[in-house]
Amino acid sequence: MLNQTDQPKSEFTRLIPGARSSRRGSLHWQLLFGIVIFCGVLFVVMRRGSQPTHSNNSSDQSPTHTIVMQTAAGMRVAVEQIAADYEREYGVHVDLRYGGSNSLLNQIQVNQFDTSDLYLAADDSYTEKARELGLAQEQIPIAYLRPVIAVRKDSGKTFQSLEDLLAEGVSLSVGSPDQAAIGKATQKALENISYGKSNFWNAFEKHVTEHGVFKPTVNEVANDIMIGAVDAGIVWDSTVMMPNLREELEAIHFDELATDPKLVSVCVLNSSEQPVEALKFARYLSARDRGLKTFASYGMEPVDGDVWEPHPELNFFCGAVNRRGIEPVLEAFQKREGVTINTVYDGCGILTGRMKNIDQQSTDLGFPDIYMACDRYYLDNVASWFQDDVDVTNTEIVIAVPKGSEKVKTLNDLIRPGVRVSIGDGTQCTIGALTRRLLEKEGLYEALMSKQQSATDVVVEKPSSAMLVPDVVTGHVDATIAYLTDVMQNSEDVDVIRLTSPHRHAIQPFSISRSSHHKQLARRLMTQIHQSQQAFEAAGFNFLLNTTALRVPVAESQD
Repeated sequence: MLNQTDQPKSEFTRLIPGARSSRRGSLHWQLLFGIVIFCGVLFVVMRRGSQPTHSNNSSDQSPTHTIVMQTAAGMRVAVEQIAADYEREYGVHVDLRYGGSNSLLNQIQVNQFDTSDLYLAADDSYTEKARELGLAQEQIPIAYLRPVIAVRKDSGKTFQSLEDLLAEGVSLSVGSPDQAAIGKATQKALENISYGKSNFWNAFEKHVTEHGVFKPTVNEVANDIMIGAVDAGIVWDSTVMMPNLREELEAIHFDELATDPKLVSVCVLNSSEQPVEALKFARYLSARDRGLKTFASYGMEPVDGDVWEPHPELNFFCGAVNRRGIEPVLEAFQKREGVTINTVYDGCGILTGRMKNIDQQSTDLGFPDIYMACDRYYLDNVASWFQDDVDVTNTEIVIAVPKGSEKVKTLNDLIRPGVRVSIGDGTQCTIGALTRRLLEKEGLYEALMSKQQSATDVVVEKPSSAMLVPDVVTGHVDATIAYLTDVMQNSEDVDVIRLTSPHRHAIQPFSISRSSHHKQLARRLMTQIHQSQQAFEAAGFNFLLNTTALRVPVAESQD
């Protein structure tokens, strides 16, 4: 039996040289060791607590990992599936917040300090209004919806006409026109139907008020029908196709409700702090081989959307005269959209010649997605390959002469012996073709061509408008016929002689290739151009697009 002094020493006393073996000494050391351990743990906890943490709240997460989208409630099932697919592919979470299209718009308008990125509405009149109110910028079409009458399959209810809905004892659930897109669409369709001394909507509204209910979202209307709270309701054709409804509900179609299909669209909110990420998801949502396939699976009629690419590229053939006006627009567009535009500037004769040599006008082989000609003359030559063309600007054709020169004052002076002249080559550039037209109308073209044959005179032809004014600046010629926009850049060295001919203008049209896989992206560039009047006027162009909102054509539905 061991006495107190013979007890084995603890692990702690063995590890500390000179430790006392008494119980009191051991307790003191153990207490000291405990204090040291506690302080160490406290230090670690405090250090970790001072570092940023991540919560499920989207406002606390990195902006590149969460996108917030205000979403029409009727689109919930399709959008949730698309958002899940996107997160799986790219690791970006989409925080979806639901409500009626109009209710959401009102919230967006009131919540000025919110940082939502996108707004998806079941009717593009709401996203258009968001743009008009200065709440949003880009607007991207998705799919078409049509109102239908919905009933339970086992209800035994049949309606042969809209008037049957007004029968005694028929209870209805309808979207509120002040809150839901389906309610607004219903009101608009029924207001166009004459009924008695008024329109059908007035009688319908009275009947619903007395024998039914108005609901803030289409999903709540569908739920009323599902649970048998009403005999029928008006929902979207896609609502009846939802997984939780398709086995229980059936749609009754009336032509009167389908005359004006509504376009689901998404827009990028100005409150977004990450427009590049927001636009990327919007492109995914509206891509024919991504989001649109899901929308179609739920009974919606998708538009002819773009092919999905995380970082799409556009081929842009641009007449050289447009360069000074279009360059700052392209730079801003690429930065905001997160895309690349491969721009080729050249004479339009050269550009159209290249187009003709590209097999089947394939953009994969370099055919342009978009084309902005120096003049409509060089778009008309290839018009069958392009669509959605719009005249953006025009510029004057003028005579440019060295600063202070009196040698040339009119077009007639160009044909005088001894006057050195440069003009554009009509087979390679627009300014050449327009110069020929101008001189032919003035009866001077043949004389200038005869002068070109003279061994003692100088009449040179250039393949691009960009090469004309430098000939005057360097003193190689006494005069040239050029665009005013080109001359303005050399105003310190060159004088301008304005012309009075009705053929003195070149019109610059913008168009989109029929073979492009990125027509929606190209249309957004068109919208950006429409909003860039100042950039073009600063470069010397007359801006032709009016100051009202440009209604860019929406792509046709997919076949």
